[in-house]
Amino acid sequence: MDGVTDSLMRELLTRRMPFTYTVTEFLRVSNLTPPSHVFLRSVPELGAICCTKSTVPVGVQLLGGDANLMAESASRAASLGAKVVDINFGCPAPTVNRHDGGATLLKFPSRLEEIVSKVRAAVPKEIPVSAKLRLGWEDPTDIHRNAESVARGGASWITIHGRTKMQGYTPPAYWGPIGEVARSLDIPVVANGEIWTVDDLKRCQEMTGCEHFMLGRGALADPALVAECATFLGIPVSADASESSRDFSRWRNLILELIQMSRTAAEADRRTVARVKQWLNYASHRKTIEWFDSVKRTKDTADLTRSLTELGARYGLDSAKLAA
Repeated sequence: MDGVTDSLMRELLTRRMPFTYTVTEFLRVSNLTPPSHVFLRSVPELGAICCTKSTVPVGVQLLGGDANLMAESASRAASLGAKVVDINFGCPAPTVNRHDGGATLLKFPSRLEEIVSKVRAAVPKEIPVSAKLRLGWEDPTDIHRNAESVARGGASWITIHGRTKMQGYTPPAYWGPIGEVARSLDIPVVANGEIWTVDDLKRCQEMTGCEHFMLGRGALADPALVAECATFLGIPVSADASESSRDFSRWRNLILELIQMSRTAAEADRRTVARVKQWLNYASHRKTIEWFDSVKRTKDTADLTRSLTELGARYGLDSAKLAA
């Protein structure tokens, strides 16, 4: 989801959907500790008690394999206002893995423990340190030793994606092992992977016994999903967020709102369009929209808005209300 879940999208989604927590895209820690301006550019919420404007907490996610640099980076994030530091041990991207980051570390449980331990020691005790894992690099049973290593390192909670690195994002996700880990540890476990519908969430809860769940691509593919899941879990949902419409008007309003937010933030026009296309591509693959072909070749926000106007006419909407 790199490239689509930046601060503007976090603001939009938490404004319109009842998330209770978010995490940033990962900040890469390779040869040097990222300077303060990089943190502040990637995580502008650091200047606002590390919450979105809708007061939803934002965890700062770090990715890297050098324990000392990760610790220094966590310390810098804390000094800038981070309230949670999250460590990415789950990214399956080949480029990331070739450079000693993400899921490649799942092959080395002792390194997982060392990284978490040094990060834990580098930040004030009141700041939680969390970690995201996959079931393993290739062997899903590795999740047990890896989760234990991360817990020994001092993680406050862990999030587990129910696939190995080698499985990538190929369905299905395997929730059973997540439940086994949740029952064996004394820290919370967050379940993640292939939650596309509220029925998926119910089955995931039944299989894992977890109380906490992370939604990723599913939340982008379906604007109604988060509210439906929140309602099932007993989380308060506002009247606006509980709107269950999956029709074109709901999508149109979200896209136009994001365009307006991007203009206010003086974001490059092509960047905005690229983000919208990446977002809608998730929905197209899940078949929650059937009109992606009508917008996927747009070049700028003016072109995108024109396409939305034409689609609105097709769906019987008032074009006078389509100005972004």
